Amino acid sequence: MNRPDHDAERTFAALPPAHGRGFAQTWWGLAWLKALEDAALDSEQVKTGRRLARAGAVGAVSVRPGRITAVVQDHDRTMHRADVLLEELTADQWDRFAVMAVERAGHVAALLDHEMPPHLVEDAAAAGIELLPGLGDLEPECDCDAWDHCGHTAALCYQVARLLDEDPFVLLLMRGRGERAVVDALQARSATPAEEPSAPQGVDAAEAYAAGDILPPLPAPPELPDEPGVPPSLDTEAPPAPGIDPAALEYLAARTAAQAHRLLAEALRPRSESDAPETELTTAQDAVRLAAGTPEQGVLERLAEGSGRSRDSLDLAIRAWRLGGTAALSALEEEWSVAGEALARARAALESAWEEDERPPLRARSNRWTVVDAPAQLRLGRDGRWWPYRKDRGRWVPAGRAAQDPATALASAEIHSPEEAV
Repeated sequence: MNRPDHDAERTFAALPPAHGRGFAQTWWGLAWLKALEDAALDSEQVKTGRRLARAGAVGAVSVRPGRITAVVQDHDRTMHRADVLLEELTADQWDRFAVMAVERAGHVAALLDHEMPPHLVEDAAAAGIELLPGLGDLEPECDCDAWDHCGHTAALCYQVARLLDEDPFVLLLMRGRGERAVVDALQARSATPAEEPSAPQGVDAAEAYAAGDILPPLPAPPELPDEPGVPPSLDTEAPPAPGIDPAALEYLAARTAAQAHRLLAEALRPRSESDAPETELTTAQDAVRLAAGTPEQGVLERLAEGSGRSRDSLDLAIRAWRLGGTAALSALEEEWSVAGEALARARAALESAWEEDERPPLRARSNRWTVVDAPAQLRLGRDGRWWPYRKDRGRWVPAGRAAQDPATALASAEIHSPEEAV
């Protein structure tokens, strides 16, 4: 029995100004903004909307099936009611969405965690259900009588991107159903008993054994210890064999135990979907991973030498690793040419990150944008994220974690010292 959907309309309080940050951090929030920016015929109106939203001019946002509404205060302090319409899914599409979602446990788990993984959207599209809006799907209505997206409806869309970042159920409500209704439908579909398989006729013993029907269930996996095991001590009276460094060997054994504990914890942890396998580290990268575990000085010297680095460059590599693993290490040590579509996306991100009068002067070289006459720099990673750097004693030092928005990344480079960033 379906319960009444009490969250068929939700109202969100006005959000504070968004100075120095992007409007969307999640991929689905960015897809929402792309639908607006690609469809708007007047890019100046989109920029006006972005400025209004960034200044906090959008009032409380009402979200209900097929429509979002807010009052937007213009630059001259006049108030305008802005609405954006989005087509609702049909009852048949909602039924197919529930069937599709419960076929993969990861879809349901992700939604309950208020996440929207790409494969959920892709599987829904394959079933004929478009969750995210496409070109022309966001239909504007405003009492300023604009016939296309005006600054007021654009500002509303930018503000809703921030709401979508926090809760993708906002999008599902626009598509026609609130969170409670969606969850009830998924639970009802999950509880539907599967059809009883017909009893096999004339199955021989070998086939029955292969099917596993006569085998007892596997025992529950053992509990994971709270800490990795302690390797045996190598402190013996016998001298080490030539070429064997006991301190280095003890450290490697301890790090191997810690890595094994982490991998086992990952394997036993409940998850929505299996994580993609990690790329195998190179020798130089693995040396940084080991060095980040703070070994004794002699081991650090050997790791620096073995990875072809000086001690200073190893210290920088360790700092980068602690901020973001292999991606951060790549931003530190690789300089690559940004071209084509990647360059266009980078320039668009830099243009939209600040107001015209707030944008710092930047000097570009390869994948690095340096603030003119300031000890701050942005480095573009190959995944499209921006890494902040700060000049310290004549060298560029990682100053924080990566961000999708270049303004956010640069702000962390300006606020934090390199030591504070780790």
